[in-house]
Amino acid sequence: MSNAQAVPYLLQFIGRNLRIHVSDQRMFIGQLKCTDKDRNIILALTHEYRAPTDAAIRAAIASSGDPAVQLPLTSRYVGLVVIPGQYITRIEFEESAFAPNPVSL
Repeated sequence: MSNAQAVPYLLQFIGRNLRIHVSDQRMFIGQLKCTDKDRNIILALTHEYRAPTDAAIRAAIASSGDPAVQLPLTSRYVGLVVIPGQYITRIEFEESAFAPNPVSL
């Protein structure tokens, strides 16, 4: 995709909620504010989610006796964050019935 095509495409996501997965298995959900030529992304109103540790999974299995036990993701509010582009593995757009209309150029 050329820059001429990429700019209008990315503009439609400004102010929208994105789910960004990074290489260390964390996930960030927040409102896209901007990006740059190095694919760094700035999100506002962001929550960080982490999968349970192996030790927590083992402890839950031991206490419940159920190998299919499900543990919730741990989360914390991190506010405004910069996610380095080199660590991004996947980006998902969260659609919402309440989202504003896309930007048109």
